[in-house]
Formats: sequence, structure tokens, C-alpha cells
Amino acid sequence: MNGIEKYEALRAERPELFRNEPGGIEILTEPAAVAAAGGVLYQDPYVTLLRDPVRFPDGREGTYIRSIGSTAEPGCVVLPLLDGEVVLIEHFRHATRSWQWEIPRGFGTSGLADPANAAKELREEIGATVLELIPLGVLHPDTGVLGDRVLLYAARIDGVGALAGSEGIRGSLTVPFREAEAMVLDGRITDAFTMATLLRARLAGLAAPRGPVA
Repeated sequence: MNGIEKYEALRAERPELFRNEPGGIEILTEPAAVAAAGGVLYQDPYVTLLRDPVRFPDGREGTYIRSIGSTAEPGCVVLPLLDGEVVLIEHFRHATRSWQWEIPRGFGTSGLADPANAAKELREEIGATVLELIPLGVLHPDTGVLGDRVLLYAARIDGVGALAGSEGIRGSLTVPFREAEAMVLDGRITDAFTMATLLRARLAGLAAPRGPVA
């Protein structure tokens, strides 16, 4: 299929991605408008890049580019908790060309239920088994360009096993919750998923009371 055919197929399969809200930026559906915009510009098993034909609230027509996950299942981010402390991983990220302290996460897996997907990410990235999985809500990581929602979890785990070195993970660190927050404050943690999940976990009452950082 070409990009226009893929776009029409996506509209049929995942209509929630194309809903129009009153007063918002309207997606146009006329075939000529879709063809002029480009439709699906790129697609692989993980990412689909779209250029939508749109009408802005002031009546102007144009295009808007956005990225969505290639599967309907949402991605997940999981905060591992080991004996009440936070497990962080040191992960090399190609996009920033830098090592990042963060928590495990992954794309949605087609046909896999959300809790099973979260458990899979922990097993694959840090060799951990989930003892208890705690939902922490939904995150939209970049509302300006990403159409995806990501599910946030905390997970009490049995321990840390083999790290996924083939994915660029070279180490792990188990720290008190307050130390993980201190790493956000002083810039050692800059990953937005990790910061958001730590915040949600604290608001959910999963963090120990605040105290001085050693």
C-alpha cells in the first residue's frame, strides 16, 4: 500500500486517532486533501509518521505532522521497587547520544495485555519478576507531536537479575526514593518518563516520607 492507502486503513482501524473535537484543529478526510498532505509518510514495527490535512480554528487549512505507535496497544513505563527502594538503570539512548539514568519502559506489544507487557519489560530489561503491579495512570509524553498515551506503573519486584546489555543497559542502581528525587533535582535524571512516574508514585503514597538525603 502507498501512504494514502495506509492512511485510510489506519483511519478505519483506529478511529480514535482521527476524532474531531468542537473548537479544535479539525482533520480533513477528503481524498484530495489527504493526498496533498501525504498521509502515512513512514512506518515500521514501532513508529508511524503521519501528515494530516487539517483546518485550524480560524478557518485556515494546512497540514500537521505527528508520530504514533504502530500498534494500538499503549507503551508502558515501570518504576521497580525493591524492598521499598527505587531501581534505576543506566541506559544509552541513541536519540540523545548519551547515558541516562531512568526506569524500564517499552513500546506496546500487539496482542499482549497491558499488565503482561509491563511485566515483560521488567523481565527483559532487568531480569526481575513482578510481585505486585500498581497502576499509576496515563501519560501523554509530548502532546505537540506524539499521538501516543503511555501507561505508568510501579512494581514491587523480587530482585534484579541480568541486565539487557544488548539494549544498551550497562548498570543498575538501587536508591531510596528521596535519593531518586534528588537525582531529578540536581539533573542526574532528565528522562521525562522517569520524572513523571516518580511524581505519580509519590502522589499515590508509594514513597517513604521526605527526609534528608545522605
